[in-house]
Amino acid sequence: MNELMILLLILIFLEMFEAWWQKAHTMEDVLEKAYLYYSQSIFFFFLMHPAFYYIFFVILYTDTINWWFIAILFFKTIDLFFKITLMRGLYEEQDIDATILTILKEPLSPWLFLTGLGLYPFLLFYGLT
Repeated sequence: MNELMILLLILIFLEMFEAWWQKAHTMEDVLEKAYLYYSQSIFFFFLMHPAFYYIFFVILYTDTINWWFIAILFFKTIDLFFKITLMRGLYEEQDIDATILTILKEPLSPWLFLTGLGLYPFLLFYGLT
Protein backbone atom coordinates (compact mmCIF):
# COMPACT_ATOMS: atom_id res chain seq x y z
CA MET A 1 0.00 0.00 0.00
CA ASN A 2 1.42 3.37 -0.81
CA GLU A 3 2.07 6.04 1.77
CA LEU A 4 -0.81 8.29 0.70
CA MET A 5 -3.36 5.52 1.23
CA ILE A 6 -1.97 4.69 4.67
CA LEU A 7 -2.12 8.33 5.76
CA LEU A 8 -5.70 8.61 4.50
CA LEU A 9 -6.82 5.36 6.14
CA ILE A 10 -5.40 6.43 9.49
CA LEU A 11 -7.30 9.74 9.25
CA ILE A 12 -10.50 7.88 8.31
CA PHE A 13 -10.10 5.61 11.34
CA LEU A 14 -9.51 8.59 13.65
CA GLU A 15 -12.51 10.47 12.25
CA MET A 16 -14.67 7.36 12.76
CA PHE A 17 -13.52 7.24 16.39
CA GLU A 18 -14.45 10.90 16.89
CA ALA A 19 -17.85 10.38 15.25
CA TRP A 20 -18.46 7.32 17.44
CA TRP A 21 -17.82 8.93 20.81
CA GLN A 22 -19.67 12.16 19.94
CA LYS A 23 -22.79 10.52 18.46
CA ALA A 24 -25.92 11.68 20.26
CA HIS A 25 -29.52 12.71 19.58
CA THR A 26 -29.12 16.43 20.33
CA MET A 27 -26.27 18.90 20.43
CA GLU A 28 -26.86 19.23 24.16
CA ASP A 29 -26.14 15.50 24.51
CA VAL A 30 -22.97 15.90 22.45
CA LEU A 31 -21.82 18.69 24.74
CA GLU A 32 -22.71 16.62 27.80
CA LYS A 33 -20.52 13.75 26.56
CA ALA A 34 -17.71 16.14 25.77
CA TYR A 35 -18.06 17.83 29.15
CA LEU A 36 -17.43 14.51 30.89
CA TYR A 37 -13.93 14.55 29.39
CA TYR A 38 -13.49 18.31 29.74
CA SER A 39 -14.39 18.25 33.43
CA GLN A 40 -11.67 15.67 34.10
CA SER A 41 -9.04 17.68 32.24
CA ILE A 42 -8.95 19.96 29.22
CA PHE A 43 -6.03 17.88 27.99
CA PHE A 44 -8.18 14.76 28.14
CA PHE A 45 -10.82 16.58 26.12
CA PHE A 46 -8.21 17.46 23.48
CA LEU A 47 -6.95 13.86 23.44
CA MET A 48 -10.44 12.75 22.48
CA HIS A 49 -9.86 14.56 19.16
CA PRO A 50 -6.87 12.59 17.83
CA ALA A 51 -7.40 13.61 14.19
CA PHE A 52 -6.45 17.18 15.17
CA TYR A 53 -3.02 16.01 16.33
CA TYR A 54 -2.70 13.59 13.45
CA ILE A 55 -2.92 16.47 10.97
CA PHE A 56 0.02 18.13 12.74
CA PHE A 57 1.89 14.83 12.47
CA VAL A 58 1.16 14.59 8.72
CA ILE A 59 2.35 18.17 8.19
CA LEU A 60 5.63 17.43 9.98
CA TYR A 61 6.04 13.97 8.45
CA THR A 62 5.52 15.10 4.87
CA ASP A 63 7.15 18.51 5.38
CA THR A 64 4.19 20.01 3.55
CA ILE A 65 2.02 22.93 4.52
CA ASN A 66 -0.54 24.35 2.14
CA TRP A 67 -4.04 25.82 2.13
CA TRP A 68 -5.66 22.37 2.36
CA PHE A 69 -3.88 21.62 5.64
CA ILE A 70 -4.58 25.10 6.93
CA ALA A 71 -8.28 24.59 6.12
CA ILE A 72 -8.36 21.32 8.08
CA LEU A 73 -6.64 22.89 11.07
CA PHE A 74 -8.89 25.94 10.89
CA PHE A 75 -12.11 23.88 10.84
CA LYS A 76 -10.94 21.59 13.62
CA THR A 77 -9.77 24.48 15.80
CA ILE A 78 -13.08 26.32 15.36
CA ASP A 79 -14.94 23.11 16.23
CA LEU A 80 -12.93 22.53 19.41
CA PHE A 81 -13.17 26.05 20.73
CA PHE A 82 -16.83 26.39 19.81
CA LYS A 83 -17.56 23.26 21.88
CA ILE A 84 -15.48 24.56 24.78
CA THR A 85 -17.31 27.90 24.71
CA LEU A 86 -20.71 26.21 24.67
CA MET A 87 -19.75 23.74 27.43
CA ARG A 88 -18.46 26.50 29.68
CA GLY A 89 -21.59 28.58 29.11
CA LEU A 90 -23.89 25.59 29.62
CA TYR A 91 -22.29 23.78 32.55
CA GLU A 92 -19.94 26.16 34.35
CA GLU A 93 -21.28 29.69 34.01
CA GLN A 94 -24.94 28.79 33.32
CA ASP A 95 -25.38 32.00 31.35
CA ILE A 96 -26.32 30.60 27.96
CA ASP A 97 -29.05 32.39 26.02
CA ALA A 98 -32.48 30.73 25.97
CA THR A 99 -32.56 30.77 22.17
CA ILE A 100 -29.27 28.91 21.95
CA LEU A 101 -30.48 26.45 24.59
CA THR A 102 -33.56 25.76 22.47
CA ILE A 103 -31.36 25.13 19.43
CA LEU A 104 -29.16 22.76 21.43
CA LYS A 105 -32.22 20.65 22.29
CA GLU A 106 -33.21 20.17 18.63
CA PRO A 107 -32.67 16.64 17.23
CA LEU A 108 -29.60 16.13 15.05
CA SER A 109 -29.38 14.20 11.83
CA PRO A 110 -27.40 10.96 12.24
CA TRP A 111 -25.36 12.01 9.21
CA LEU A 112 -24.05 15.10 10.98
CA PHE A 113 -21.43 13.09 12.83
CA LEU A 114 -20.05 11.74 9.57
CA THR A 115 -19.38 15.23 8.21
CA GLY A 116 -15.75 15.11 9.30
CA LEU A 117 -15.39 11.69 7.73
CA GLY A 118 -16.74 13.08 4.45
CA LEU A 119 -14.69 16.29 4.49
CA TYR A 120 -11.26 15.86 6.08
CA PRO A 121 -9.96 12.83 4.11
CA PHE A 122 -10.66 14.68 0.86
CA LEU A 123 -8.92 17.81 2.11
CA LEU A 124 -5.97 15.68 3.24
CA PHE A 125 -5.84 13.96 -0.15
CA TYR A 126 -5.78 17.31 -1.96
CA GLY A 127 -3.16 18.59 0.47
CA LEU A 128 -0.87 15.61 -0.20
CA THR A 129 -1.22 15.51 -3.99
